[in-house]
Amino acid sequence: MSFHFKKRKYGIIYRYVVIVIGIIINITFGLIINSLLNLPLYLDVTGTVFVASVAGLLPAVLTGLLTNVIISFIIPNAFYFALLSVLVAIIAAYFVRYDKLHNIKGLIIYFIILALLGGNLTTLIHWLLLGEPQYKAVADLAHAITSTASNGVVFYLGVILVNTIIQGIDKSLASAIGFGLARFIPNKIKEDIYNSGWRQKPIPKEEIIASKIEGYRNTLLKKIIVMLVVVASSFVAIISLVSINIYFEDRKEEYSINAMNAATFASEVIDGDRITDYIKWGEDTSDYRDTQDLLQKILKNSQGVHYLYVIRVERNNLVYLFDMDTGKEQGYTAGAVKPIDESFSSYSDQLVKGEEVGTVIGKEGSEMVLTAFAPIKNSADKTVAYACADIYFGYMSKFAEEFLVKSLLIFSGFLILAIQWALSVTGFGLVYPISKITEAARGFIDSMGDQKAIDESVRKTRALDIRTNDEVQELYEAICKMELEMAEQVRDLRHYADSTAKMQNGLIITMADMVENRDSDTGAHIQKTAAYVRVILNGLKNKGYYAEKLTEKYMSDVEMSAPLHDIGKIHISDTILNKPGKLTEEEFEIMKTHTIYGREIMENAIGTVKGENYLKEARNMAAYHHERWDGKGYPEGLHGEVIPLSARIMAVADVFDALTSPRVYKPAFSLEKALSILEEESGKQFDPKCVEAFMDSLTDVKRILKKYNG
Repeated sequence: MSFHFKKRKYGIIYRYVVIVIGIIINITFGLIINSLLNLPLYLDVTGTVFVASVAGLLPAVLTGLLTNVIISFIIPNAFYFALLSVLVAIIAAYFVRYDKLHNIKGLIIYFIILALLGGNLTTLIHWLLLGEPQYKAVADLAHAITSTASNGVVFYLGVILVNTIIQGIDKSLASAIGFGLARFIPNKIKEDIYNSGWRQKPIPKEEIIASKIEGYRNTLLKKIIVMLVVVASSFVAIISLVSINIYFEDRKEEYSINAMNAATFASEVIDGDRITDYIKWGEDTSDYRDTQDLLQKILKNSQGVHYLYVIRVERNNLVYLFDMDTGKEQGYTAGAVKPIDESFSSYSDQLVKGEEVGTVIGKEGSEMVLTAFAPIKNSADKTVAYACADIYFGYMSKFAEEFLVKSLLIFSGFLILAIQWALSVTGFGLVYPISKITEAARGFIDSMGDQKAIDESVRKTRALDIRTNDEVQELYEAICKMELEMAEQVRDLRHYADSTAKMQNGLIITMADMVENRDSDTGAHIQKTAAYVRVILNGLKNKGYYAEKLTEKYMSDVEMSAPLHDIGKIHISDTILNKPGKLTEEEFEIMKTHTIYGREIMENAIGTVKGENYLKEARNMAAYHHERWDGKGYPEGLHGEVIPLSARIMAVADVFDALTSPRVYKPAFSLEKALSILEEESGKQFDPKCVEAFMDSLTDVKRILKKYNG
């Protein structure tokens, strides 16, 4: 097992210890500070900021969420502020991770974000759940600032401003303490905690940050984030809607029962034989006020019931016997007659006939209303009136809205935790390992052609040490095995290629020696010309001449082919080759044919060895090394750059060696004389650039002359 994985367990232990410490700090400050000062200062995110600074995002989110869960057992409303704690954890972890707190600008931005977030979210939660600011001091300050009553937009803005200031102070103090406490944690422990999540060789933070900046849009991580957010948000939305629907149906059934119970109780206190007296005499009826008091108590004790009244239904009218005051609205007086409105029209015939109606749902204005009808019978068991109880759905909507807000606040904290946990798992177990495997594979592909680079690439891949214990690890191990085997195969192929190249060079030298041995006057000619060709090639390369042509392969092909430039002399008779004197015109014409024979020999060889190979440059040199820059050479009279570059290079090397080597018909020229002839023929017989490259490499030229001429 690698050193990293042996130490990983210690980092995990440190991480959980830090989370526990953070929760203890939060609870200590959150409960004790508030109870001692009795101010809207909690400092209950101090531990969260501490954990964010020491252990990172996921532990900080977990710390904030668990803190609010625990505190909610003592302060019930505390759990609804879990979202604020989680958001503080995210912001603190972000600023720490990207080193944005090391300058005044970063600190100011950090504190402003926390103040605005805390002020707005706190105000929103208080109003949605509590209906008003939680602290009287906040309301008093808002009044003092806005000079308005406890309503209206201006007052609300004042409350937001006060809460923003208070939250700014609270979160700033908590952050300062949290960051200060984090400084006491040794960097070694922080590093172990950071490394504890890795399922491979840890990647430095700087490398991760840089990679996200460069390619975040196209990474697998972005797709996972989008998928998790969409799935989690959809899940929360569906759960909330289903919960609200279930809540609404349960409440509707509950309030239907409440409304019917209220109407039934009311019908039981009404004397059915006195309906006519109530209509005629109203409050002057002897027991009217006592009955009204009973009905008022029934209304007061009936949960959710807005209105309670007693009516007699006629063909087109409703006659009110009793109508309870609600505190906000005064009821109709006894005997009041009102036309049957739209909400009663669909079942008015049943009511006129005195039939059982039960509960019905109608519409009054823009609101839905549930009405329960309980028949009131006289002593003859005839329905003479109805006791009615109304419940408006707006009342249930208030509960539904409150339920929705609470659900969203609760779900949002857990949602963020779930998303962050999923991102951590997928990041360490999928995204980072795959990205490093991909990077290693690309490096291996790019290194092909260089055995050292291939071996180094294999070493880097194996050094990743990925251990996810799943298909990703299997993929990694398969790639490691494949790269190792390919590296060995490339090594073997390179060995075979080197052996083949040595064999080819041996054959070339052997063929060239066979020709040279027939010419007794050209001692070490092929070795010297090959050396001069190498000098000219390097000189042209250094000066940047013919850069598009002088590739590594081309230079190797030319250098390897140089010994074959006189291969055509194998067809020239020994009499002409070894003639001690000057050749006659006829003999010279025969000698000139060695270029043609050389081309034919090389073309036959090329035809035998299919494909691109170095023999093509051997053909060019054998055929055209006696062509001249001015077009007066042979065998075809080519001129300038029409002559193949390899042949132009060989022309300089061949003539220089002929000038500086002794022949039976002349002594060897001095170096100075030979160089002056080359300069004189530059631009006439020779390519000026080739001559220039040769002249700039005289140190190497002299070394070759000394080696072969003594």
